[in-house]
Amino acid sequence: MPQNRAALFDVDGTLADTNHLHVVCWWEALHQHGHRIPMHAIHRAVGLPGEDLLDHLLADDRDRGDDELISSVHDALYATYFDRLPALASAADLLRTLSAAGWKVVLVTSAKDRELTALRRAIDADDAITDTATSDDVEEGKPSPEPLQHALELAGATPERAVFVGDTVWDMKAAVRAGVAGVGLLCGGIPRGDLEEAGATAAYQDPADLLARLADSPFSSVPSA
Repeated sequence: MPQNRAALFDVDGTLADTNHLHVVCWWEALHQHGHRIPMHAIHRAVGLPGEDLLDHLLADDRDRGDDELISSVHDALYATYFDRLPALASAADLLRTLSAAGWKVVLVTSAKDRELTALRRAIDADDAITDTATSDDVEEGKPSPEPLQHALELAGATPERAVFVGDTVWDMKAAVRAGVAGVGLLCGGIPRGDLEEAGATAAYQDPADLLARLADSPFSSVPSA
């Protein structure tokens, strides 16, 4: 049985302060194609893969012929921020602290290749990252457990020896379905109560808060051997 410990991390809204950039880009892309979706609804959908996000926000009987164009506009708009994506405070320190303690750090994200490259550059902790699991690697993205299950395979860990940190209800639902302890961060803009209702075993303000309280967090419940 694998003995590794896996520290699994969502990226947008968890390690990088990018959720609201996604909201604006999705709002503009939808607006250009005649969809008037309030920003608060888009915010709640961030964290889903693009196709699932559109399914969540738009009517089932819509003309899906525009979906690819909407996603392309979002991607083009978001790409204009690639050279200045902001990492959240202490995100890199958190990853390095866990890596130094022997955890296999795996990013679990819906970000595409160019976007993920920009995010990793912003976080600036590649030396602490073991691997990445993206929605391209699986049939279904979060809240399906598949991305986490794939991340566990990459880390060589069992669900009982893993912790997943995310900022959305989709992250927490995926953790529950994968049998992994889910830790919620409030820096993505989702209320604590919503994250806990979705399955978070603990919640912290941001990576800096989690790092400061790491010794009493769910990470401390997974022994080193």
